[in-house]
Amino acid sequence: MRRSIVLLGAALALLGCALLAHPAAAQSEALNETFMGDLLCLPEAYAQTGSDCLPTGPAQTLTQLDQQGLSIPLRPLPAARPDASLTMVNLGFARINLETYEAAPVYATLSDAVAQTNPVRSLDPGYIRYVSYVNWQEVDGKTFVQMSTGEWVRAGRARYSGFQGLEFRSTPRNNFGWILDQVGVRSGPGYASPETGVTLLRETTVQVYDIVEQDGTQWYRIGLNDWVERRYIRMVSVNTTPPQGVDNDRWIEVNLYEQTLSIYENGQLKFATLIATGQDPFFTQPGVFQIYKKLELETMSGAFEADRSDYYYLQDVPWTMYYDEARALHGAYWRTWFGYPASHGCVNLSIGDSRYLFDWAQVGDWVYVWDPSGQTPTDPNFYGSGGA
Repeated sequence: MRRSIVLLGAALALLGCALLAHPAAAQSEALNETFMGDLLCLPEAYAQTGSDCLPTGPAQTLTQLDQQGLSIPLRPLPAARPDASLTMVNLGFARINLETYEAAPVYATLSDAVAQTNPVRSLDPGYIRYVSYVNWQEVDGKTFVQMSTGEWVRAGRARYSGFQGLEFRSTPRNNFGWILDQVGVRSGPGYASPETGVTLLRETTVQVYDIVEQDGTQWYRIGLNDWVERRYIRMVSVNTTPPQGVDNDRWIEVNLYEQTLSIYENGQLKFATLIATGQDPFFTQPGVFQIYKKLELETMSGAFEADRSDYYYLQDVPWTMYYDEARALHGAYWRTWFGYPASHGCVNLSIGDSRYLFDWAQVGDWVYVWDPSGQTPTDPNFYGSGGA
């Protein structure tokens, strides 16, 4: 009996030595397991190639979101508004005869204007007539403005939009845009998806991570579980490849469908904003053009109807850059909303955006105008010289 115990003890000692010499092999054999695959990735985003682990489960979801530009937390756009001082001008602007369609008398003195006597000239009839002014007075509930010529005319002072686009430090990973009107965010694409309780206000900047067709329209994904219908957003589709015909690395892109303008320089997106281009039938002509004249102030007037019922007069239009006959990029102090077609063919910008563009642009710079929807006529014979 004692001999059997001694032999058993010796056998256990030998087994213990083997386990100490080869612990991993012994453990594998003991558990009857064999490892045949990759290690699972930790729950974070991974590159599509080069990973030494298997991106599945949470890692797979985070990787797919990262490929759309989504991260947790969401990355902000590498951009900021330009200096607010760009929105300032040394002139005031006023609209003439808000309630009537008739000639507007102009007077040499304020007293003559108040008494409506001795007019020195008049401005043609029209519903859209604006003048710039350097002084104003209110008399008996009526407002009179003094133009830079020293003359006086009755007019209502106008406030212009302070909207500004975005200046970029680097090109963003994904598309982005602005909310056009107040809208409730939904938890998924489609009208059946419940609202999240979040309401976005006009001119709010959003990033666009995905686009889905649902209920006969497009839905833009603007967050992890946040969706907005396309008609409430104007999106900038980032494309740093120069358009055909552009022979340098500086161009302005005008997207007629999205009503956006972008500046590209040295392979990077530099600036983007909302605009207002020509409305039917005064479309902004698609094509590739070059800026041929820059003017800090320009008075614009004209009519397209035979009876001149659509006559307009716009004094001291700021930061004007002509690129296609009478079509120009310029500030539009008479416009309070951007993101909708509304002009006679010109590309209208806010005061601040037009100043930014004017300071950046040079005569000879390229202007690429296009409509990705294909709805704008492209036949040059369709177009006249254009207008404001």
